[in-house]
Amino acid sequence: MPIFKLRDDSYAFPDPELAEDNGLLAIGGDLSPVRLLNAYINGIFPWYNEGEPIMWWCPHERFVIIPSEIHISKSMKKFIKSTSLRITFDTAFAEVIHSCRSMRENKEGTWITDDMEEAYNELFMLGFASSCEVWQDSELVGGLYGVKIGRCFFGESMFSKVENASKLALISLARELDKNNFEFIDCQLHTDHLESMGGRYISYNEYITMIERGVDFLGGKS
Repeated sequence: MPIFKLRDDSYAFPDPELAEDNGLLAIGGDLSPVRLLNAYINGIFPWYNEGEPIMWWCPHERFVIIPSEIHISKSMKKFIKSTSLRITFDTAFAEVIHSCRSMRENKEGTWITDDMEEAYNELFMLGFASSCEVWQDSELVGGLYGVKIGRCFFGESMFSKVENASKLALISLARELDKNNFEFIDCQLHTDHLESMGGRYISYNEYITMIERGVDFLGGKS
């Protein structure tokens, strides 16, 4: 089946049910706020490498953490009680996304291109992205960021410079989202680490139902 090429004069996406088995749905388009928001409220997200066209993905199964179901191990509970690390929200978004990028570039490589970094910083300025920061004194040592629409959080990336910093960020985020009745944290891709912290698969239909409950507006596919 041919991959759908997005039109420059439209923010519409094809029916997510037409995604390939690996989740690839379409290519092309741009990372404008309107297109990104329309993607996320339809369960679609961009993921591609530098030099490639923008690739849009919509896996048939979704890997999520329900905030109230976050799993905290005994060792992590002890760490949380004793640590001097400090948590903030939305105070250093640009630093968090850049740290996620630079740490991945130094290891396995990253999909956070210049355009991606710019686009998500713009979403943050518009109120549709959020970050959790972990500080050791005045140094940013861990954190995560994602897209936030209504009561849905679509996780993008996390980083850690000291032991347990990214775990602490995820737990802190889940607790904060649970207080505000968020539907889910979308993890996008399965990892054993995220599964150990409460991540589980749900169907695309269940996922979309949760989005419809959680978003404050629906942009549809037009």
